[in-house]
Amino acid sequence: MSKHSIPLAGVIGNPVAHSLSPRLHGHWLQRYGITGHYVPLEVHPDDLVEALGAMGRMGFVGANVTIPHKETVLRLADQVTDRATLIGAANTLTFRPDGTIFADNTDGYGFIENLRQNATDWDPRSGPAAVIGAGGAARAVVVALLDAGVPEIRLTNRTRLRADQLKSEFGGRIVVYDWAHMNGMLNGATTLVNTTSMGMEGQPPLKINLDELDPKALVTDIVYTPLITPLLALAQDYGYQTVDGLGMLLHQAVPGFQRWFGQRPEVDDELRNVVLG
Repeated sequence: MSKHSIPLAGVIGNPVAHSLSPRLHGHWLQRYGITGHYVPLEVHPDDLVEALGAMGRMGFVGANVTIPHKETVLRLADQVTDRATLIGAANTLTFRPDGTIFADNTDGYGFIENLRQNATDWDPRSGPAAVIGAGGAARAVVVALLDAGVPEIRLTNRTRLRADQLKSEFGGRIVVYDWAHMNGMLNGATTLVNTTSMGMEGQPPLKINLDELDPKALVTDIVYTPLITPLLALAQDYGYQTVDGLGMLLHQAVPGFQRWFGQRPEVDDELRNVVLG
């Protein structure tokens, strides 16, 4: 890309029309007076290799990656960060001037930064964390919690095998609970995270009893439609501290934007309001 061309970035997915990323990055481009564009890119899995090969030549400096491409791009990138390798997925690509593709996963970073910003006294080392779900999002959350110093992660998933696989990969600090014994894993937990789609608009709510959580527990849900999920509403009724999932989306976008456009963007209330429309 010549120094006179306008930098482009976008989000690659299938489907992608629902993505909030164009609104998010578009706001930052405008706020910082950066000449650049961020666009939704609907790419069919069969066309992914061809699309990625062309993007660098078309003036793209980077892209976010969403369903169903997050695992595939890991194999197609020339260089991959350790955390993306651990998680087994990438959500942030950088197209370098030499034609190579650099892949990272910033989901775990976004998850932790959201908690640090919105629950300033949260201490990951204060006690066990209970994590519901063992899919792709859970992998990013588990890696981030282990990095942050959580002493024990209690994990449950509808299909126990997936939770057991996570334990075999990430080791000794993970204890797997049967789905039927979910309430038991909350005993004394100081952090509770829902990484499943349960409680999302159109999905059944999570059936859970929060009696046994530590009184100072923090409850968070990575779903942000609705912002206050049934789990967060229940936790608020109990008096626990809660953090909604929108901040994870906002914070995971920061490292990519900084890499592509050379400006570290701020996550604040104005941005939240813009993204919520």
